[in-house]
Formats: sequence, structure tokens, C-alpha cells
Amino acid sequence: MLPATLAGGRHDEPGELVERTVAAAERSMAKQFTDPASPDFGGFPQPDGLVTAETTGGTILTFVAAYLHPESKLRGSAVLAERIRMAAGHLNNLQHADGFIDLLITNFDSPPDTAFLVNIVAMAAHLLQRAGQRELFTVLEPFLRKAGAGLTIGGVHTPNHRWVVCSALAQLHELFGEAAYIRRIDQWLAEGIDIDADGQYTERSPSIYNAVCNRSLLTIALKLKRPELLEPVRKNLQTMLYLLHANQDVVTEMSTRQDRNLKADMGYHWFPVRYLAIHDRNGQLETLARHLDPRYASLATLMEYPELLQPRPEPAPLPDNYVRHFPVTGIVRYRRGKSSATLLADNYLVFALHHGDAAITSVSFASAFFGRAQFIGSKLGGNDGGYQMEQSLAWGYFQPFTPPRHIPAGMWYEAVRERQRTQECHLKQSVDLVQTNQGFRLRIRASGTDRVPVSIRIGLPKGTKVEGCDSAPPDIEGSTLRDGYATVSVGNDKIRFGPGLYRHSFIHMRGLLTGNLTDTPVYLTGLTPLDHTIEFLAG
Repeated sequence: MLPATLAGGRHDEPGELVERTVAAAERSMAKQFTDPASPDFGGFPQPDGLVTAETTGGTILTFVAAYLHPESKLRGSAVLAERIRMAAGHLNNLQHADGFIDLLITNFDSPPDTAFLVNIVAMAAHLLQRAGQRELFTVLEPFLRKAGAGLTIGGVHTPNHRWVVCSALAQLHELFGEAAYIRRIDQWLAEGIDIDADGQYTERSPSIYNAVCNRSLLTIALKLKRPELLEPVRKNLQTMLYLLHANQDVVTEMSTRQDRNLKADMGYHWFPVRYLAIHDRNGQLETLARHLDPRYASLATLMEYPELLQPRPEPAPLPDNYVRHFPVTGIVRYRRGKSSATLLADNYLVFALHHGDAAITSVSFASAFFGRAQFIGSKLGGNDGGYQMEQSLAWGYFQPFTPPRHIPAGMWYEAVRERQRTQECHLKQSVDLVQTNQGFRLRIRASGTDRVPVSIRIGLPKGTKVEGCDSAPPDIEGSTLRDGYATVSVGNDKIRFGPGLYRHSFIHMRGLLTGNLTDTPVYLTGLTPLDHTIEFLAG
């Protein structure tokens, strides 16, 4: 029986979720390949034209929720039941003999991507099993059993995959009770949960893979009754509270995965955030859950875990006035009301600042020192109310071997480290950040070898209105700040930065890395010895 609270009418509860789920099911039914002669029979086209197992699995879960929920107009629909059968057949057709599927955009015959899919399809199967829908459960069973056999021996290639596999096997164990599933789970868990003292998992991916780990560990904890696995989830979510901007977008600059430097929120964390808000009576997580509910609440998940519909705690304010150093991660986080800033060590991106909707998404700099002087600071420390990082570089020229020796073709670089180096040049670069009453002062210094060109890059979100800048050279995207201050404006939110500096137009020097930065640059340029302080004034 579904709890009566599933009929609740609040905006974040199943009243509206049922309507959204039914609408999504109807859209998918209209797209489904229904011609038995089609090689994609039972599947669903993506916008890029690919027909994938993961799309089919996700749609099966949507179909099952719409088929079972008592308020759904598709409840018990014979047409929808047939569409579930078609989709299950499509999954079977895409499954390899070893139980695995392909992730067409990158991974083939992939155990971890099969595990991601099993997490979805197993939830659909459990909802059907619990509702006594034996016939529809049976159509999903062959895919799940075959995948489960593969996952008891299949490998992984990133840290989070271990917990995704364990989560899938925990759900399969609930369905089928195979002891081999538990043995494999325990084999992976014996490695220990990869969460550090700062509350970050190995991949430090705030918007994607932190969430994958949290969801997976929560699922294992609930399905196998292992409450100790809730502790790393708590620890990570507590850290995440200090990685939020005022609009509750999340800091991504320190990620080692594909969400690095991208605008993102905590939507993928919705399930663990809401669960622990209720379970722990945590008002701060409740505030975050209520922010995420309208966009990310899942009807199927609420049906699978009715404890998510228990009485909720009173919301409590999120942290919004702090300076917090995460030494393992190598970042310092600042919040003061609408202003949110990050200083980063071991990262080509040095600093980022948000004030309401206005943002400086990246500050980085490099010197034309042998093509190797992109500033990546280390030894992040604090004094005099601020934090600083530094970088020391040395390079030079190489002498012939004494006595002479023959260098085989193609082995020059292997032999370089054994040569005597002369005419050695040195460069020391540093960054100091101090918070002020109005914002921040970022002091950039570079010295040692004289007359080395320096390029400072300040990144703004695409489409941001900026005043006070000058045009860039014809072959350079963005603009320059030659003197005075520039102002970034989004609505009533503003950030001023300056003063400018412009000693040369050699901007795109060798070694100036921008990674996956897609923001619009404003450049300042100088020569060593350089000592330039940029003010960032918020408000």
C-alpha cells in the first residue's frame, strides 16, 4: 500500500509530481519505436539520434511510476503496460552476453555503466514487485539477473564506480537474494570509503560524482541496513553547505571531473539531502531540500522510499558568513551575505567571486617564462588576515655530455635530466588575498628574471554586461582593462574590479592554460618585476 501522504498537494509533493510524471510518460510514449521491424523497437531516440540503454531504463522507471501511482490517469493502463514490455525487450536486445551494456558516448561492454542502469531498472522492478505486479516484474527480471551476474565479477575505472556497483547489487539482493551479490559488495567496501578530512570524495566533483557517491552509499545503507554508511554522506553534505553561492549554485572550480568550472547546483544530491534532512532532523539540509524539491523531486523515489514523506523538520539558515579553509582540498571559501568567493591552490584558476547574480568566474595568470609559468600556487597559508600562495620556477640551457656520449634518435628528452644545466633563470610568482569591508584585494607578484611578459586573465560569464573595458587586439577574444575600474552588472548586482594594467598585447603566451573555461576574458598585462593589486568590490 502507498502511504496516504503520497496524495499531498504541496508544490514539492506527488500532487504535482504525478502530473509531471504522467506528462513525461506520454511524451515518451509518443517517441517510442513501436514498429517490430525497427532495429530500435521498444527504444527511444535522443536528440542526437542515438538510441541508448540508459534512456530506455530511465523511461521504464517513469512508465512504472505512472502505471502504479493511485492518482495517475495512466494507472493500470494496458497500453502503458505494453510499452513497458517493449522497453524491457529493447534492454534485452542491447545487453551483451556477459550482462553488460554500452555507453555509446564513451564506454563499451561497460560494467559500471550497467550498474548505473541497474540502479534505475531495479527500482522500477521493486515497485512492481511490491505492488504485486508479477507479470511486469517478470519482463524486467532477465535483464536484471544477467546484469547482476556480470556485476559480481566486472571491473570499474573511476572511484565512484565502486559504490555505484555496490548500490546496484544491494538493490538486486533485495529482489533476488543472491549471496554472490553481498560477497561482491563486501569485497569493494573492504577498500574503505574514499572520503578525506575535508569531506571530499576522491574526484572532488561537487555537482556530479559527490552526489553519485552519496546516493549510492545511502542506497546501500538502506537496502542492507548498514547505517554506518550514512556517515560519509553526512560528512560530505556538511562540507557542501560551505560550497554554496548565495543562489545555492555550487562551487565547481576544484573538481577533477567534467563539472569543473561549470555552473551547477546540487540537484543530483536531492535524494540524500532530503533523506538526511528528515532522518537527522537537520534544518539546514531541510532548507536545501526545499530549494531542490520543485526541480528535482522524483515521484519514483518517493514511492520507493516513503520515509521521504515523513514529517519534515523546520528549515534553518544555511551558513552565509564565514571564512573556511579546506587544507586537503586546497581552497579557502568566503561568504558574506550575497558575496561568495573561492581561493584555490594547485589549480590554474586562482580566484572566483560571486555577488548575487554578478560573477567573476575565474582569475588566472601566466608569465612567458620558457612556456611553463602558468601560475599554479602551492603552500596555501594565512597571515595578517589573508591567505597567500607561491610558485618558484627555474629553467635554463643544457650542455653537451662530458665525456661525449651517443644519444639515440628520439631519446633527447629522456637524456635531458642527466645533462649539466647552465644559464639558469629563476621566477617566483605569488598571490595574496585579503578580504576587505567591500570585497577583496588580490595581489599578484612575479619577479626574478626581468622583463618577462605577464598576462592576467579575468573571466566573466558569457553575456555579462561589463563597462569600463577597452577593446582587445584583433585576434583576441574578450577585452582589456588598461586603467581604471571595470564594472560587471547583472540586474542590481554589481562587481567592480581594477585598477587596470596594460604594458603589452602579448596575451596568449605559450603556457597560458585555460582548461575548459568558456567565460569571456578581460586581460591585464605587465612585465616582471610585477607587483599589481586588483580590487574586487562587491555591491
